[in-house]
Amino acid sequence: MGDAARLARAALIASSLACAALGAFVLSLTGGVTPAAAQQPGTPGRFDHYVLALSWSPTYCESAGDRADPAQCKIGRPFAFVVHGLWPQNISGWPEDCQKPAPFVPEPVVRSMLDLMPSRRLVIHEWRKHGTCSGLGATAYFDTVRKARAAIVIPTEYRQLDTYKMVSPGDVEAAFLAVNPGLDAGMIAITCDSRRLHEVRICLDKSLGFTSCAEVDKRACRASRVVMPPMRGG
Repeated sequence: MGDAARLARAALIASSLACAALGAFVLSLTGGVTPAAAQQPGTPGRFDHYVLALSWSPTYCESAGDRADPAQCKIGRPFAFVVHGLWPQNISGWPEDCQKPAPFVPEPVVRSMLDLMPSRRLVIHEWRKHGTCSGLGATAYFDTVRKARAAIVIPTEYRQLDTYKMVSPGDVEAAFLAVNPGLDAGMIAITCDSRRLHEVRICLDKSLGFTSCAEVDKRACRASRVVMPPMRGG
């Protein structure tokens, strides 16, 4: 083999090693999970169950700061748990953005949801990203969101909060289990950011009955204690 051929082969090997190292670095940043493992292109109506995400509104208001929606955090009535969304979910991963462009949400439907989802941007965003995967039209989807929320009882101690409160995710989960017969620990996940309680996520079948969801439960908060900021607005 001539010197030119040896140099070309060495350059090819070096390039291959560099690509492999870059791939390993990217996987290390994502925890070894590629985006396709988390979310999938969706076909409307083809999913395994729903996740009802109930956000602690004061956490959003505090973390978003000046970017927070004034209707939710300043000029509206004080909100406690609000509906973040009703998400079609698969046993592994979830579909999203199943229709592009998404069908229009009628203005009366948007307004009708503001008691549960106190942000126009949120209502429209949730329809585009998740509602289009339900296989339902906008009106029927948001009717389903309302029925799903009506099926859940919020524990009394989390309906009104005027001061900061330290809680354990386990205690919050136990409180929801106590007032929602049929709900068990494999059907609910409490999530948090670095220090605040974020959401309660409850898994429902397509008939809106409680159902198990191991993958959702795996993403639960692992902190021993988190804070619940007080309600604001009004």
